[in-house]
Amino acid sequence: MSNEPAGATPPAPAADPNAECPRCRKPPALCVCEGITPIDNQVALLILQHPQEQDRELGTAQLTALHFKDAQLKIGLSWPSLTKILGRPADPRRWAILYLGSVRAAAVLPDRDIVIVNRKGNAVDDQDAALREIEGIVLLDGTWSQAKALWWRNGWMLKCKRIVLGPKHPSRYGRLRREPRSDGLSTLEAAAMLLARLEDKPEIEATLIASFERLLARYRALHPGSGAGHGR
Repeated sequence: MSNEPAGATPPAPAADPNAECPRCRKPPALCVCEGITPIDNQVALLILQHPQEQDRELGTAQLTALHFKDAQLKIGLSWPSLTKILGRPADPRRWAILYLGSVRAAAVLPDRDIVIVNRKGNAVDDQDAALREIEGIVLLDGTWSQAKALWWRNGWMLKCKRIVLGPKHPSRYGRLRREPRSDGLSTLEAAAMLLARLEDKPEIEATLIASFERLLARYRALHPGSGAGHGR
């Protein structure tokens, strides 16, 4: 028989340490999505995540998608077409994908940090006109090998324009998460750089990077031995 007085409020259940924020899908201690107001982007964003991507704490795909009104995050290995993924008609030739090949922007057009290349890895003519034609961006989220698996399993991606980036600084992950290439960026950093340039709105990049910096600061506070600084 209970000794609690009649009408007493039962104690609240203990918080689940494995719970996650329903919006950014991160543990509460790492959630930085409060206060995010989705940006009304004109260039659509599609993030395709490999189903085995396991970086729950430092991954940025869901956080990136939260920043934009026209953004989708899909998890899987293959889709028959871009139209099927988006749920609306779409011409992949008017979309661009962040290319995973060995081409480096600095070697193709050193004066540009975003370069559209053809299948041979050469810069296409009239870069400005080609960039203006882009209606959406596809980013592949996962490890380097996982992203390559997504590329090879989705033939429609061959129809997309290929973009390579030449960031002026390495990823802010620094020692927290090594990138296989010096020009490798997190999904959030790549999206921030691309949409800010394509829409000529530097505030897009500033907003996303501020969220990323908050996430990294919280992670370092939880894991003091993980390494300070961000390699810039």
